Amino acid sequence: MKVIPLYNYMLLPNSFVYIPMDDMNPALRDADPGEKVVLLAAKDMKAEPADIADKFYPIGVTGTVRDSLMQGFLFIETGYRVNIEAVEKTGSTLSVMTSARRDINDLPEEEAHERYIRLKASVTEFIRKTPANAWWSQIVASLDNIEKITVVASISMNLNPQQRYDLLAMDSLAERTKTMEKLVREMMEITELSSEANQERTREYQKAYRESAIKHQIEYLQQQLDEMHPESVSDIRQMEKRIEESGMNEQAYREAMKALNRMKQDGQNGHEYGTLYDYLDFLTTLSWKAGEAEEIDLTEAERILDEDHFGLKKIKDRIIQQIAVMNLNRKQYGTILLFVGAPGTGKTSIGQSIARALHRKYVRVSLGGVRDEADIRGHRRTYIGAMPGRIMDGIAKSGSANPVMVLDEVDKLSVSYNGDPASALLEVLDPEQNSTFTDHYMNVPYDLSKVMFICTANTVDTIPEPLLNRMEVIHFPGYTASDKIQIARNHLLPKAMESMGIGKQDLILEDEALETIVSDYTMETGVRGLKKRIDTLCRIAAVNLVKGMKEPLTVTKDNVRSYMDSKPIRHGRIVEDTRPGIVTGLAWTAAGGDILFIESSMMPGTGKVEITGQLGDVMSESVRIAVSLVKSMFPDKAELFKTNDFHIHVPDGAVKKDGPSAGITLTTALASLITGKTVSPEYGMTGEVSLRGRVMPIGGLPEKLMAAQRAGVKTVFIPEDNKDDLEDVAEEIRQKLEIVPVRYVEDVLRATGVLRKVRRKSA
Repeated sequence: MKVIPLYNYMLLPNSFVYIPMDDMNPALRDADPGEKVVLLAAKDMKAEPADIADKFYPIGVTGTVRDSLMQGFLFIETGYRVNIEAVEKTGSTLSVMTSARRDINDLPEEEAHERYIRLKASVTEFIRKTPANAWWSQIVASLDNIEKITVVASISMNLNPQQRYDLLAMDSLAERTKTMEKLVREMMEITELSSEANQERTREYQKAYRESAIKHQIEYLQQQLDEMHPESVSDIRQMEKRIEESGMNEQAYREAMKALNRMKQDGQNGHEYGTLYDYLDFLTTLSWKAGEAEEIDLTEAERILDEDHFGLKKIKDRIIQQIAVMNLNRKQYGTILLFVGAPGTGKTSIGQSIARALHRKYVRVSLGGVRDEADIRGHRRTYIGAMPGRIMDGIAKSGSANPVMVLDEVDKLSVSYNGDPASALLEVLDPEQNSTFTDHYMNVPYDLSKVMFICTANTVDTIPEPLLNRMEVIHFPGYTASDKIQIARNHLLPKAMESMGIGKQDLILEDEALETIVSDYTMETGVRGLKKRIDTLCRIAAVNLVKGMKEPLTVTKDNVRSYMDSKPIRHGRIVEDTRPGIVTGLAWTAAGGDILFIESSMMPGTGKVEITGQLGDVMSESVRIAVSLVKSMFPDKAELFKTNDFHIHVPDGAVKKDGPSAGITLTTALASLITGKTVSPEYGMTGEVSLRGRVMPIGGLPEKLMAAQRAGVKTVFIPEDNKDDLEDVAEEIRQKLEIVPVRYVEDVLRATGVLRKVRRKSA
């Protein structure tokens, strides 16, 4: 008999084997119908064992080739099982030595018939549920034993060659039948579950495809309607388009789409619809991408700064330096600048000039009086009336991701139970953190690293140290009288006349009148008060024009007072009637500098010292130091401090005063009082003292010297450690004053004539 090897086919006795025409074995092509063959179960057709016998399992089955072809299959009817004793290969022909292997018939006929009926019904039902296998139904109907039914069912079984051989190797008919029934039922169950899963998956795919097709159709129809009626485009559609075009980062996009989906679900009548719309409107209003850093023309930047502001040379130079560094590094930000100075000195307006020089948007955020952390970081959207913080609100209003942002009056931030706004600013102004700044209202990070921040303050005393360390302090010294005149003539007056519609021929302001306004009607080192006075003149000229007066409004020194809306300001002037115990000091205020008189007197008593003038803790301590210092310097006057009471007063009594700069003034006043020697009012002084008599450095020197020059002081004593600060003092002021740096308070007493001999003791 011909030997035919088969791989991965179910071989069972008294059954048949279906072989597709494509897999036809060469030996089968030469076999004649009715020819007897031996079928070998191959282990692995790809393997190349050392011995040919190792390629086959040791049990095979005999068969008879049939000539019936059905649906492209050739089948061989099997007979009995055989043991493969030996296998030989001659050329392409295989020959085997076999012996019959008989079955053990231990299955009762009735039980075999019952199993056959059940299995045939199951396979028939399975074929009925699978239309692809419908053509097998006629074959199954003609099958007369379990083995044949198992072979038909095995086409759908996922069995490996070893499992198929194990079934063939079973001698017991009862065991083999039971195993075949179990395998078929498992196959039926698995196939049925797989079919159900495929059907469910198909339904889901169809549902998804249908939903996608409907959505695309709705979008197309909505787009057509939007084009035909742009005025009736829905909020959802508009917002969806704005989100796609905003260019926001991935995290913000996810949050925006989440809010948009909630809007769709709630509908316009939903209680959250308005809140969600406002939130998305804010997100899409923001500019999320900053352009590349552009080349900056330093010459043009210098021209803009000089055009907008008079003087301030050192400040302009520092700004130009920063712009140059930004230009070299191709960065859109630099060191955080803190402009500190009196009101009206140009701190805020110079930020506008910087923005114009950089060709960037300008936005100003006022922080004066802010005491709620939410004003910086925003409110969480869970609160009613939630809003973004001032920083992100300013970014949104600017319409740019890299504006020049001026944080005005950072020294006026305050702390309350609502948090510390100054601490919230730490993240905003730190270049290492602000690239992922998260506003509570937005709840998504926003890149602030491209924003150029500029801060302003009147003083640094109230700014927390961690916040101050993030900024570079630049002091605005204020303007001299001549500076104010130039600013008024070249900047303030032309702008005021243009804004009010006044022509050059309608208002004539003489130089002497302008000098009078500067000297008698302005007090601060800035020009804010001066601007108000010039605006007053322009308004008067506007009234004359409306009334039809043809003559221009001419303001002279003699009639300037009749046009002013206030009385002349009484500046501090040196006193003419002098006596011992009165000394002229210099003070710094938020509005600039001023002179400060220290008045002292003594009367019979028990040595008590009374202080008036609303002095703060620092100045009160300075009084006690001055008393102790004078006692140690004038031991021969010790009896006076036992038999007299002393009264020290600092006018004006209604104004609070404090600060570490009145030490040498207090000491000189007490020394003048007990020695009976008058100190000339033309002497002015500022500086703190220690118990060793050392004069300590102070701040606000430029403002103090301007106040001294304005008050008529001729000579000013300053701490020696403040000599370097004279570079910040205008040349005009330095020329009009004799400035004497001193190291010890005795130097002041000798220069003023209070002390004749050197009595300094070593520390």
